[in-house]
Amino acid sequence: MENTSTEKEKKQQTTCYHCGEPCDNDGLHHDGKDFCCSGCRTVYDVLSENDLCDYYNLADTPGNNQKNRATRDNRFDYLDDKEISEKLIDFRDEDQTHVTFYVPMVHCASCIWLLENLNRLDQGIISSRVDFIKKKVQVKFQQEYIGLKDIVALMAHIGYEPAINLSDLNVGKRPKMDRKLIYKLAVAGFCFGNMMFFSLPEYFSEAELLGPGFKNLFRYLNVLLSLPVFFYAATDYYQSAWLALKNRTVNMDVPIAMGIITLFVYSLFGIFLLGQEGYLDTLGGLLFFLLLGKWYQQKTFDTLSFDRDYTAYFPIAVSRLKKDQEEVIPLTKVQVGDIIRVRNEELVPADSILLNEEASIDYSFVTGEEVPVGLKKGSLIYAGGRQKGPAINLAVQKSPSQGYLTDLWNHEAFSKREQKDSLASLANRISGKFTFTVLLIAFSTLLYWSMYDFSMGIRAFTAVLIITCPCALAMSTPFTLGNIMRIFGKSSFYLKNSQVIEKLAAVDTLVFDKTGTLTSPANAKIRYEGEKLSDETRGVLKALVSYSVHPLSNRINRYLGQVSPADLEKVEEIPGKGLTATYKTQTIALGAASLMDLKTGEAEKSTGNKVYFFVEGVHLGTFFIDSGIRNGMGKMVKELKNRFDLHLLSGDLDHERQILERELGNEIHMHFQQSPADKLSHIERLQHSGKQVLMVGDGLNDAGALRVSQVGIAVSDNISHFSPASDAILDGKKLSLLSQFLDFANTGRKVIKISFALSFAYNAIGIYYAVQGLVSPVLCAILMPASSISVVLFTTMATNLLAFRRGMNQKATEKWK
Repeated sequence: MENTSTEKEKKQQTTCYHCGEPCDNDGLHHDGKDFCCSGCRTVYDVLSENDLCDYYNLADTPGNNQKNRATRDNRFDYLDDKEISEKLIDFRDEDQTHVTFYVPMVHCASCIWLLENLNRLDQGIISSRVDFIKKKVQVKFQQEYIGLKDIVALMAHIGYEPAINLSDLNVGKRPKMDRKLIYKLAVAGFCFGNMMFFSLPEYFSEAELLGPGFKNLFRYLNVLLSLPVFFYAATDYYQSAWLALKNRTVNMDVPIAMGIITLFVYSLFGIFLLGQEGYLDTLGGLLFFLLLGKWYQQKTFDTLSFDRDYTAYFPIAVSRLKKDQEEVIPLTKVQVGDIIRVRNEELVPADSILLNEEASIDYSFVTGEEVPVGLKKGSLIYAGGRQKGPAINLAVQKSPSQGYLTDLWNHEAFSKREQKDSLASLANRISGKFTFTVLLIAFSTLLYWSMYDFSMGIRAFTAVLIITCPCALAMSTPFTLGNIMRIFGKSSFYLKNSQVIEKLAAVDTLVFDKTGTLTSPANAKIRYEGEKLSDETRGVLKALVSYSVHPLSNRINRYLGQVSPADLEKVEEIPGKGLTATYKTQTIALGAASLMDLKTGEAEKSTGNKVYFFVEGVHLGTFFIDSGIRNGMGKMVKELKNRFDLHLLSGDLDHERQILERELGNEIHMHFQQSPADKLSHIERLQHSGKQVLMVGDGLNDAGALRVSQVGIAVSDNISHFSPASDAILDGKKLSLLSQFLDFANTGRKVIKISFALSFAYNAIGIYYAVQGLVSPVLCAILMPASSISVVLFTTMATNLLAFRRGMNQKATEKWK
């Protein structure tokens, strides 16, 4: 390799015109441009033929690499199945069909431009629209000219293959937005605005100038506008209050419903019998602000899926062998006894028996162990394993719905019950006792004043009910929790619902997964010890590891950098052991010590992953590969260790214990070789001892532990991609902020309790003056929303200020600096 020609070096530096990756020795020169593979060249030809090369002008090398793209024409045959296609389609009529695909390859303006010009590639496509944030593409097409399978094949051909998985068929599970709440909010807002306009003269002396005719007209118009508010917008509160009373309980909606009814009835009494203005504008304002608070609480991150199962990443179809012919069928139609073919990087969809001589299976999603397992013919391969290497044939032993993964998902932990002692239930309990007290005071006031002045008694009775309506209590909770969720979301920490905040504040024990959570493959550390590597030797190693998809081979490949690979012969990968090849008549080997029966000392067992390099059976050197600890993990553990009991559960062997202890300290209780069932049992033992457990994990092997814990946080380096079922999703880059998140959740809980105290203080002052008849229902109706708004402003400002102090409001922090 030391005598590499200048021409070869120049070729090595050439990058692909389509995807931007380096063009190696097998690069192609076509139409005056360089391409790394025939796949990228084909995509360029398709765009060129359809006059779509403006795609390359919107960004530098915008395309995706096509080297490993499957080229089988029958991959999408399952889309011809009517049952499958009907479940994927959004809309269909006689003229056109609408379908929405998730396309993870969308990453720049060129991608959007090309996908929104699909109609120029096929006239059967009417239009296409890209949602860049969600990475979704909606395609409208004429089924008479092009089918669903043809569209997917076309998108795959140009490098934007849709990600279609088994969970896409469960359309009934997709949450839908509550449009009724929006309609009620719109009705309340419209009526409130107009009622305030008609009531404006009543608040000033100009009302006398209108004359009785106009005054009565405005009051009657307010009555008409109040009817949809009272009989439609407020129905949720009536239903909730009725169900509570029916079950012999009192929740927060009971006094709210009483206040609404009292305000409405007394206003009608005043308008029609006493000739007064009434308080219907206040009724509209009350409902508008209450519904606004409820909408704010429900508005969460709808684009994220927190309740995911194994179907969220299982393939929607598999290749079945029948009479030596390969056919693609939906996974739901796979039966016991079928022979299926699983190719490189594909998932094993069902527990099966290996029919090939050997296979290399990556069980990282199931066990957490990132090093693939070598298996021999006749071995049982569990569903969820990923094939690494050449295609293998399997005999299905269990249907996909009865495999090991499904048993794991059906564990009783996945029916985790919600925490009863939440902030919402706390408010309900407080308002229940508060309601009985208010009713007692209101009726006592009515009885007292009726002995002297019945009209005054009615006014005082109504004033007490209006001023004590706990809308401040009702609004402060959703506004505060919603604001906390918004702040968390801006820091890439997405909560499933507001109850998670209360649970976060209560945890005292933290349990971490290792692989993919505390560690990240991108941060892996590699060092080499042994004979010095010449340029020629590095080229030999580069060529050798390029034949493997093993994670350790990939890391060595990156470690070697941009060197020209040598020409090797008889390259062979031995599952579970390593690689062998011939170079200039010499046998080259790279892999485990057992590959060449190398005897290692006991002292080496705990020094991380090791890959040995041999030439003619002689050990020349060793690559030491440590799992890369995420940035900031040491600081995070230091911040957490004094307040929480820390545990680490890993499916890996304990060969990295010393590294982890050096990086993270000795405060974490470490447990290795933990199966999914072991992780789940460990957390249950902690809970039985009285611990409130927070589990932080990333893979399917953590799913049971995430669900059985009080709070489960799924760490993901791409929050839109797969993550197991959880209470929250956290961007892996922000895991180091976990201590601040927990502090902020606890502080937010205190802010809400302070808002409760403020609400009660307002009510106490209002009751004092209402009982004495010193304030009218009008003034009470004005003070009631004013107090609510002041409490909401307090909680919002307090949470924003606390977030700013903790550095979670990044934009504000940067602006301040």
